Amino acid sequence: MKRIQPAKKIIGTVSLPGDKSISHRAALLGAVSSQGITVHNFSDGSDCTSTLCCLEKAGAKVVRKGSTLSVSSPSGLSSPSSVLDAGNSGTTARTLCGLIAGMPGMKATISGDSSLAKRPMLRVVKPLRSAGASIGGPSGGASLPLEITGTLLQGATHVLETPSAQVKTALFLAGLSSEEPTTIIEPVSTRDHTERMLGHLGIPLYLDGHSITMAPSRAPRGSEWTIPGDFSSAAFWIVAAAVLPDSSVCIPGVGLNPTRTGLLRVLERMGLAFTVEQSGLWGGEPAGTITVHSSRLRGTEVCGTEIPLLIDELPVLAVAAALAEGTTEIRDAMELRFKESDRIVTVVKALSAIGADIVELEDGWRIKGPSKLTGGRVSAAGDHRVAMALAVAGLAAEGPVEIEDPDCAAVSYPGFFSTLDRLACRSTEE
Repeated sequence: MKRIQPAKKIIGTVSLPGDKSISHRAALLGAVSSQGITVHNFSDGSDCTSTLCCLEKAGAKVVRKGSTLSVSSPSGLSSPSSVLDAGNSGTTARTLCGLIAGMPGMKATISGDSSLAKRPMLRVVKPLRSAGASIGGPSGGASLPLEITGTLLQGATHVLETPSAQVKTALFLAGLSSEEPTTIIEPVSTRDHTERMLGHLGIPLYLDGHSITMAPSRAPRGSEWTIPGDFSSAAFWIVAAAVLPDSSVCIPGVGLNPTRTGLLRVLERMGLAFTVEQSGLWGGEPAGTITVHSSRLRGTEVCGTEIPLLIDELPVLAVAAALAEGTTEIRDAMELRFKESDRIVTVVKALSAIGADIVELEDGWRIKGPSKLTGGRVSAAGDHRVAMALAVAGLAAEGPVEIEDPDCAAVSYPGFFSTLDRLACRSTEE
């Protein structure tokens, strides 16, 4: 149980953990690169640790000193002697499917915890099979555990039925060792960390509108760089500073990839007071400093192509909407039902319990504000992003908010609650 006391304001500077999505990809590509990859500010979340453990079982050399990580495979990857446990990480499970499927002779079984076992896997299994992959599992591969036998894959063109950067990454990883180029067509754009990292490692990509083509490259070169701070982690401080009076938060070294910062654009039209200062490219990724001040937010509509660019930030956006003036409607977000929890249901139950006017829609929410959040006991259903969003709501509530399962925040942001306690200025403080 974590008891969040209301705060008068939040003030300070936040050093963020490394971007979780980029950290996963750096580890995976390090394991198949010719010289290995070293990155600084690697994510300390348990999801990325799951990826590292799986790579070690498959023969990768993993050296971790503080937030610096080196991954290489001097002898190449090989069949693990036990099941690869992806824990709670959908990124780990789906991207490993692609990595292993394209390695002839390699065999592995990928499993995960009870939550991950309920998440859909056909979205990655079907396109890999169309390129010649051998993958079996429950209900034809619809869920974990998945049994994969690596083989020499064909080049293929994939049209993504579901907007998913995880699936896109899995297909590119499989395509590294295929016979012909791999082409991915995205009707709706998703985060492009994989494309940027492949380009940084010298792998040529051809972009033509919504189409991306990658030539095979069995041994990408190695590299060393610093991973920007995780924008999805920054989102909680951005919203907290916006909704609390007299607040100001500075977030240096944060990733500013435009395929990840959709929340900033939505909050800007809601009235967010902020500045952004670019500081160049870190491993192909734009990074910089975001400074946010207290803001008078107004309701808005969020739907369509915006959704994939802020899918992970929608729970905390719901908190912002509950405290904004007017009605906010979030649609086309059915993907929320297939995360660590059914986030549509989990957010409605939790925010309703503390006084928010929020209605569940089939693919999102309708939220009327501003609500007076009363405080109370809530459950995040074991979902890290919901737990942290509820903590932000607790800062703005009239009474304490007690979160039943706060430890799940460690999936992506182990230091979240200690940072919250440092930033929050409460009624007894100056």
